Amino acid sequence: LSKEFSSTPSTTGVGTVTSRVTRNGNAVVEKDSLNHEDLAGDRGMIDDLFDETYREKEGPKPPLRYVWRNIILMSLLHLGAIFALVLIPSAKIQTLAWAVLCFLLSALGITAGSHRLWSHRSYKATLPLRIFLTIANSMAFQNDIYEWVRDHRVHHKFSETDADPHNAMRGFFFSHIGWLLVRKHPDVIEKGQKLDLSDMKADKVVMFQRRYYKPSVVLLCFVLPTVVPWYFWDESIIISFFIPAILRYTIGLNATWLVNSAAHMFGNRPYDQNINPRENPLVSLGALGEGFHNYHHTFPYDYSTSEFGWRFNLTTAFIDLMCLLGLASDRKKVSKEVILARKMRTGDGSHKSG
Repeated sequence: LSKEFSSTPSTTGVGTVTSRVTRNGNAVVEKDSLNHEDLAGDRGMIDDLFDETYREKEGPKPPLRYVWRNIILMSLLHLGAIFALVLIPSAKIQTLAWAVLCFLLSALGITAGSHRLWSHRSYKATLPLRIFLTIANSMAFQNDIYEWVRDHRVHHKFSETDADPHNAMRGFFFSHIGWLLVRKHPDVIEKGQKLDLSDMKADKVVMFQRRYYKPSVVLLCFVLPTVVPWYFWDESIIISFFIPAILRYTIGLNATWLVNSAAHMFGNRPYDQNINPRENPLVSLGALGEGFHNYHHTFPYDYSTSEFGWRFNLTTAFIDLMCLLGLASDRKKVSKEVILARKMRTGDGSHKSG
């Protein structure tokens, strides 16, 4: 069902080229069977490819500056989610099903929307699909698309350095949630301001969401999930608020954060052992396919973020369905030959054992 997509015009071989890759200052000269910059150029961008020229500044690190508003709000949110767990036995089955549906919709707004479509431009979406993904993205409440894309491109371009918003070298807690509780490192701000985000500014759907983001979040992340079970099947307003809104939102946040933390620390590196991101199937299960992270940082332009199609990857199945319906097109996919060559050249050897 998704096998025929491995040979798009953007990924066919054009001979062998030499590329120089560095990871945090460690240079590796390698043979590659496709030019990453050329492929990125086919998408009209290169800002999600690792920048080998970046060097961290000498001297002491800037002091941590706590964002107390975020600390208080995140604490209250997680306390609310714990309370919601107690309410689950009292909830109607329709309410639990609605909460799962809201989780899936909001997750797709991140995975298929702000991540694979807008951050990496790994496929193209029609206006109706872009509107749907924007609505789902506001339900997810993880910053508006424009800001999400800016931070994520910086994350790829300067991965595991001071310019990475959720630099995993600063520990699990920081890369999971701590980065949201303190002021950004000055390098994150500096590098983010230098990115070319003209494609985001030219997308009227993205800019419309950015203009009306706060009311869209109130309506789609909190009001709609609460009102539906209360109105349509007489669920308690307390249960309607705490399970489909608060608990669902909290789980969605942590599923995304695990990609930044666990998938940068736990797992194997079959594609490139010179970078930190790992393959973590458990994260993929919770984050709808985003845990194949060693692959994703090696080939950030692949729409599937994995070589395994639909396996633990609901987002890939969703994008394929959208293509079948004529709502998406032009999926970028790396060929099996290129993947195998990269495994043999820079992988940790774990692919040999499956």
